[in-house]
Amino acid sequence: MEFIINVAPSPDKTQQHLTDDTNVPCDAAGQPSLFIFKTAIEQHLGDVSYFRVMSGKLTEAMDVTNPENGSKERISTIYAVAGKKKEKVTEMVAGDLGCTVKLKSVKTNQTLNGGPKEWVFEKIVFPPSKFRTAIKAKSEKDDEKLGELLNRAHSEDPTIKVEYSKELKQIILSGQGEHHINILKWHINNVNKIEVDMFPPKIPYRETITKVAAADYRHKKQSGGAGQFGEVHLLLEPVVEGAPVNNKFKVDGRELVLNLKGKEEYTMDWGGKLEYYNCIVGGSIDARFMPAILKGVLEKMEEGPLTGSYARDIRVFVYDGKMHPVDSNEISFKLAGRNAFKEAFKKAGPKIMEPIYNIEVLVPSDVMGDVMSDLQNRRAMIEGMSSVKGFEVIKARVPLAELNKYSTTLSSLTSGRATFTMTFADYQQVPAEVQDKLLKEYEASEKDE
Repeated sequence: MEFIINVAPSPDKTQQHLTDDTNVPCDAAGQPSLFIFKTAIEQHLGDVSYFRVMSGKLTEAMDVTNPENGSKERISTIYAVAGKKKEKVTEMVAGDLGCTVKLKSVKTNQTLNGGPKEWVFEKIVFPPSKFRTAIKAKSEKDDEKLGELLNRAHSEDPTIKVEYSKELKQIILSGQGEHHINILKWHINNVNKIEVDMFPPKIPYRETITKVAAADYRHKKQSGGAGQFGEVHLLLEPVVEGAPVNNKFKVDGRELVLNLKGKEEYTMDWGGKLEYYNCIVGGSIDARFMPAILKGVLEKMEEGPLTGSYARDIRVFVYDGKMHPVDSNEISFKLAGRNAFKEAFKKAGPKIMEPIYNIEVLVPSDVMGDVMSDLQNRRAMIEGMSSVKGFEVIKARVPLAELNKYSTTLSSLTSGRATFTMTFADYQQVPAEVQDKLLKEYEASEKDE
């Protein structure tokens, strides 16, 4: 009881913090206001919203407003909760905990007000995910149902995160650890009767180039009636931040001097950029075909030539080509541009880049050696060590590809006494032996398809 008195003071002696840094006293005479701290889905009740009355008095059939989306809700029934038991009550006052049902558009971490003041109470900050896995239904007919179940799991437990990665073409499920995710998998298998597979997520690699290269490609197709013809000569070089743009190049033993007429610059959705220069002189390619060549280049950047990953930080100079007065059209130049880019890319010292994460591990000193050697086996670069409150703090940079199931390994090495956080840092080139392995894996998967 002493512990409860010290740690959990009486609600009427506390003040609740708003997002605008002001406080609201926990006063039964104030504006009615409640904070939703949990959402559950129960078989006979549907969506159940658990709340704390932060201010004022809440009564049955009261109308409240959600300041975050402007929706109006009616509190139809109020329940006092003790474990699984729910007892219907007619009112609750500031400091009380309860639940209600059938709210239309309310989620965990939202505030509902029964007066004119648009209070928004400070949200619960959930810990970042520590374990990632890809998930897929064994049968395609269950895909839609699995998506609904995962979204429902997230609404009940916000530390379960679900995203469909367009780049990786996978559903990525994140949670607090392998055990956390396995409990969800058990429910999907045994309660919802859907068989699923879980496997390590693909890594979002990036592709880029390290030197200058040129290539040309002629697309020619003749099959009765109008044909297709387009020829594109282009040159690639890496974009280096702060470096000036050249127009003189030595490629394959010949000097090239380009006339830089027009420039278009694109910041890619996945990071990095594309610079596209029109260097056509003498009308060898009509200006109306330049956007089609650009489209072909952008398509190939979205599916890089090495491993199908996104390409970035490339400068493209289109400097020559040929047209046909009848057979040339946009599709011909799009395909010629796409294939010329692919050929030049492979000659331009192509490199695969991998995502690097900053990782901070809080570990007891007696197991620090084991944790350090495990990190080094994961290609980690140790950046620093310090002590805090009897724990050692290790700061390191680790490739994402090496962090699969790290939370499970760390727990095993330290008997569950260590914790860690990870945040994305940047992209770095992969070592040569890793690049060779990735290229072989991609070639094998292409053959299988």
